[in-house]
Amino acid sequence: MTTAGSSPAILTDATHISQGAEAASLKVYKALLHQSSNSESTPVFLKYRFNKQYRHPTLDTSLTRSRIAGEARTVLKCLRSGVHVPGLRLVDASEGILGFEWIEGKSVRMLLGGGAEGEEEIEYSENLPEDEISDETPESELESAYRITPDALMSMIGSEIGKMHLADVIHGDLTTSNMMLHWTSSANSSPSVELVLVDFGLAYTSSLVEDKAVDLYVLERAFNSTHPDSEPLFAIVLEVYGKRVGKEWTSIKRRLDDVRLRGRKRSMVG
Repeated sequence: MTTAGSSPAILTDATHISQGAEAASLKVYKALLHQSSNSESTPVFLKYRFNKQYRHPTLDTSLTRSRIAGEARTVLKCLRSGVHVPGLRLVDASEGILGFEWIEGKSVRMLLGGGAEGEEEIEYSENLPEDEISDETPESELESAYRITPDALMSMIGSEIGKMHLADVIHGDLTTSNMMLHWTSSANSSPSVELVLVDFGLAYTSSLVEDKAVDLYVLERAFNSTHPDSEPLFAIVLEVYGKRVGKEWTSIKRRLDDVRLRGRKRSMVG
């Protein structure tokens, strides 16, 4: 197994974590990554695509390699385009393993009061000052622990999705569960709040207006089903997204209206 920098890697203390959309095809873990026996350990988020007994071994190996490589390429493309995504830490396509930077924070779904998607969601608060960790309601926690308003959070979401689509990356599973809010800092800057898009297992590259509109529609449906009375919030997402993508917004907005209409028709006919 090698890291993204091609150095030998050792993984220890792997703890299984439940996962939502792709739970049937992979397992996820929090583990410690050691570049060498003497190096300091780094927490990583591991995605393991296990062998499928119902598939021919050759086909299974080929599909696993393709999906691991595809997700790694997509994440690297996002990183190069300035999209906030977890850093890639290791790739082992033959074993079906991807390792990502561990993001300490909370999902937007939890912060907006939506809870987890049918399962317990881990809460990460180790990076927050002790006086900011509380049992407050999600709305007040957003403003006290992360010091931003819901409107500001929606602006961050619209901006990140806009950057991603300008890079022609389609997420494929845009929900508030796949967005993490966390504190970040560097030697040259003071701590700031950052929104990170995660889980690119269903992502692909496309410049088609249709695909970008469908990506937005998936997120809109997630807002409607998870966060009551969220229409004003999602309107801010689209407003900031439109400013980010610029001249592309006119055609994407028109196609989004078409996708909404098709979605309503499908709902009416069952």
